Amino acid sequence: CYWGKCTFCDISLDYIRLYEPVSAKILVDRMQELITKTGETGFHFVDEAAPPALMREVALEILRRNLVVTWWTNIRFEKNFSRDLCYLLKLSGCVAVSGGLEVASDRLLKLIDKGVSVEQVARVTRNFTEAGIMVHSYLMYGYPTQTVQETVDSLEMVRQLFEMGVLQSGFWHQFSMTAHSPIGKNPEEFGVAPLKKEILFAHNDVDFVDKTGIDHSIFGYGLKKSLFNYMHGINFDMPLQDWFDFRIPPTTIHPDYIHDCLLDEDDFKFKGNSKIIFTSKNPVAEDFIKTKKGNSRNITQLTFHLKTNIVKIELDQEKAYWLLKMMQENSIAKPQKITLQYLKNNFEENFEDFELFWFSKPLKQLKENGIILSL
Repeated sequence: CYWGKCTFCDISLDYIRLYEPVSAKILVDRMQELITKTGETGFHFVDEAAPPALMREVALEILRRNLVVTWWTNIRFEKNFSRDLCYLLKLSGCVAVSGGLEVASDRLLKLIDKGVSVEQVARVTRNFTEAGIMVHSYLMYGYPTQTVQETVDSLEMVRQLFEMGVLQSGFWHQFSMTAHSPIGKNPEEFGVAPLKKEILFAHNDVDFVDKTGIDHSIFGYGLKKSLFNYMHGINFDMPLQDWFDFRIPPTTIHPDYIHDCLLDEDDFKFKGNSKIIFTSKNPVAEDFIKTKKGNSRNITQLTFHLKTNIVKIELDQEKAYWLLKMMQENSIAKPQKITLQYLKNNFEENFEDFELFWFSKPLKQLKENGIILSL
């Protein structure tokens, strides 16, 4: 795992601690070799967590070679999984990702050293979902020092994530302490007392007593039953209490918390160092004259034939042909990617106000359909 910090994980073992990524070119070479040998075109990458930058390069390499494959992998819900990166992954054949939300509590996520927040997870899962990539989340209960209130609030977070449609699958695991994890090596720092026995190969779970005194196992059935319902899109309005046969406290999470996390924030932010990728080749250009209130303008309609739909936009003729030139010179087949700042500088050699052009409705339409990706 390239992260290698989660306190419940056996990060002291070499198979996790020593992460050595393989280049995208070699990975796709191996995919092609396996396709030739087996005829299979579905791939599961088994890294504990795949780095976003490497996933991006693998996707680009797949697209450059015109491979038709499906693939999925394990990830961390990093902020680098932007809408555009998720769309690129989808274009390359990514159909699903699985990642650890673990305990949906910001306090416990910090204690785990997960490096993400619930808000960030919500936005990243939204980006994958909107790109058409299924998201599975690993969920955890019974983490050391976790209170009953935090378990209830974590369930409410999960309920809202499913209700908003940004999670499609999940599974609750009860926390298990292992000998080679930071918690297993320093249990007193995490409020647990180990009950040590002989540790054998592949049997390195350590029994322990949580100093909170809470029996977390009693939550298992209710958590899994509620999740089964949420995965089937039902009973979101059922009170959390109804999933359990013992009293639980009411949640402290606002009912619109996840909804508010998903409100857009960066639609009109200029990021000059973003890498720009044009995914569509050879759009059809048609020139015509548009007259309005006695004024005539030369307009070009660009038609993009995508796999699932047809996108048409209209631009001033000179700007349309400038855009076509940029697309042809910087197609997805070329390994060298241009930046948004380069695009702006080139544009302003011929025209004025790049930002007005970049954030216009026609360009927004191209971005929403994955024809222009900003990574």
